[in-house]
Amino acid sequence: MEITQEVAGTIAEQPVTKYLLTNQQGTRVSVLTWGATLQEFSVVEGNRRQQLVVGESDIAAYDHNGYCLCQALGRVAGRIAGAQFDLDGQTVQLEANEGKNAIHGGSHGFRNVNWSGETKKTADTASVVLTHTVTPAEDRYPGTLTTRITYTLTANNRLEISFTGNSDADTLFNPTIHTYFNVTDDQHSIDQQWLLLSGNQRLELNADKTPSGKKLPTAGTGYDFSQPRTIADGLAQLKKDGKVEYDDAFVVKPSATTPIAAIGDAAGHRRVAVYSDRDGLVVFTANPTDTKRAEVRDYNALALEAQALPDAIHHADFGDIVLPANRPVTHTIAYQYLADNKD
Repeated sequence: MEITQEVAGTIAEQPVTKYLLTNQQGTRVSVLTWGATLQEFSVVEGNRRQQLVVGESDIAAYDHNGYCLCQALGRVAGRIAGAQFDLDGQTVQLEANEGKNAIHGGSHGFRNVNWSGETKKTADTASVVLTHTVTPAEDRYPGTLTTRITYTLTANNRLEISFTGNSDADTLFNPTIHTYFNVTDDQHSIDQQWLLLSGNQRLELNADKTPSGKKLPTAGTGYDFSQPRTIADGLAQLKKDGKVEYDDAFVVKPSATTPIAAIGDAAGHRRVAVYSDRDGLVVFTANPTDTKRAEVRDYNALALEAQALPDAIHHADFGDIVLPANRPVTHTIAYQYLADNKD
């Protein structure tokens, strides 16, 4: 296992460090301190390097990136309806940074700050540990929260991401990485990238994309990924109902041993299994690296955001995202690369 680091550039007049983790098979993970960003997850296949996630080589592209490109989201990922919630008998008013709602932790959320980093490794793992502390004066959530995000690359091509939060007062904690995948050979389109989900329900969404509270069955619809299905096939069915994209929250079965989701290329060259200890997965089609293609909804990336279901603080059956004072909580997401559709 190998770890290198360098100053890759500056954002907001702050030096941004890039950490590069490499295992014995040549698999690489690069992480930026700005936004705790996953810049690269790539593998060696034969005599070529295959990228699995969508990223930018220009560090400046991650400065307040509108798509949150492979960046950390928190304290709370997703939307909080009305930008407010009740906790411990008090109503907390957040920054409304998307209409009347709060999204992705607000303008001072995890994606828009420069994290402190350190590294560690063993014979079989290489890790970068990123740390950040945020106060209520910065993001309006209660409690001073210290978060540690650990990226670990293993010898068997598994990328594990853990989030540990510790607050001095009760607060909310539902972070994720807004990871955009494209596992096709040339990464030009995700039409021939398939998706498999472990659940059979999605959330009904209001016009502002906040959940209504109702869970809808996916069987037989354009949202049915109970079997591997290409994005092109799913979108074709959605278009019959006037839909042109996926930007939806799916109910999944949390597990460290059984994937909540998997993606692969239709040619059968590779796939990635996704694991999470929480019950939600937001699936979003986008083209975050090409404005013109984004405008015509020509998608080259599929975001998979593993988390508790969005707006859980307002829906009792969506998962508990309250972080009790002085009681650290850790959540984990993992991505396992598999070649040639073999376990």
